[in-house]
Amino acid sequence: MKKSLLFFFVLGSVGVLAQAQKSVTKQTLAWYSALIHLQINERWSWQTDMGERIYIDPFAQHQMLIRTHAHYHFGKSGWEVSAGFCVFGQSPNEPITKQRLMVPELRPHIEVAYKNRLKHFTLDHRFRAEARFFHGTNSFRTELADGFSFGNFRFRYRITTTIPILHIDEHRSYKMKIGDEVMVNAGAKIAKNIFDQNRLFVALSIDVLPQLSIDAGYLNWYQMRENGAFFNRHIITLATQYTIRLKKK
Repeated sequence: MKKSLLFFFVLGSVGVLAQAQKSVTKQTLAWYSALIHLQINERWSWQTDMGERIYIDPFAQHQMLIRTHAHYHFGKSGWEVSAGFCVFGQSPNEPITKQRLMVPELRPHIEVAYKNRLKHFTLDHRFRAEARFFHGTNSFRTELADGFSFGNFRFRYRITTTIPILHIDEHRSYKMKIGDEVMVNAGAKIAKNIFDQNRLFVALSIDVLPQLSIDAGYLNWYQMRENGAFFNRHIITLATQYTIRLKKK
């Protein structure tokens, strides 16, 4: 456990170190997402999540996504593996621009996750590897061209601690979630931004119903640009999760 917490601290320090860079663009956004979790049985589950990401001031769309993935759980060991696919839409990284072309991206991925249940809290580890395929555009990025081309691989590690705050009943409670995710790029087209981004987040999770939960929180997104400069994004997050169980416990 001490090693996990130390690694958590190191990951969080990445964003702090990045703030020492001189060329930093600050932005304020809001992320809205909805996740449907289909629990097929004790071994298999399926998740589909949809998200919309917007600039707050000035108002403009930034990104959208639809992701679906199948999970296999190794019994009560806490380990699981999954594979899935994401359709992603990227608008310009600057909210003040006349050209608002959204460029599609395809992201197949695989991941391994482990849930470590401790006495007073839970630690969730997730390692995801994804391949990124970008839709072609003209040289001015004003119009889409034909086809997709491979961009790069990206490797992501996320650690989240979930701390119970108030227990209502067997299925409902209030929880605090604190986590950090770091992402690195790999590929022939990656020059300066091998380190891609760091996401530090905190959220309050509320079980509204036994099958419905809502997370509201804050996320700090520090990202390196292709030219070596940085984005520092302050993000308000709101996420809902609805669980459907095909087989009762």
